[in-house]
Amino acid sequence: MIILPCHDITPSFGNDTYVAENATIIGDVQIGSECSIWFQAVIRGDVHSIRMGNKTNIQDGAILHCTYKKASLKIGNEVSIGHGAIVHGCTVEDRVLIGMGARVLDHAFIASDVIIAAGALVLENFQTEPGYLYAGVPAKKIKPLSPEQIEGLQKTAQQYVMYSQWGILTKIS
Repeated sequence: MIILPCHDITPSFGNDTYVAENATIIGDVQIGSECSIWFQAVIRGDVHSIRMGNKTNIQDGAILHCTYKKASLKIGNEVSIGHGAIVHGCTVEDRVLIGMGARVLDHAFIASDVIIAAGALVLENFQTEPGYLYAGVPAKKIKPLSPEQIEGLQKTAQQYVMYSQWGILTKIS
């Protein structure tokens, strides 16, 4: 794994956090407890801050970044960021799934209990409402989530906590 300081700020990690050996984490990044950062994920806090809550997973090949002095990145608790997703300079609240290959741009606001479908493009400044599925290019509100889908958001996050403890990743703290 590559964990590097930038501007004299070194990434910090909560308890029971796991990182794949080829993940990259740079600069002003604070990661909560029971998080997992998977293979080839990149988290670059080199131009602004990145803050991540607890039980959040950043899956294989995902990229987290910001815009210099304009857009930090805030990610809540129990968030799952899918394989190959790009999350850039936005706010993601709790219990969110950002699907594989989705893109979320600067100053977007992803409310709690939301699914961003695989391949969706969430445009700059877009605001979601809690409890809905958003899909498409550009992303649009599609339908309300069922109680089972909302419960599934929390279950997915918990499954990734379990996966991270299988010894595939390196425990950081």
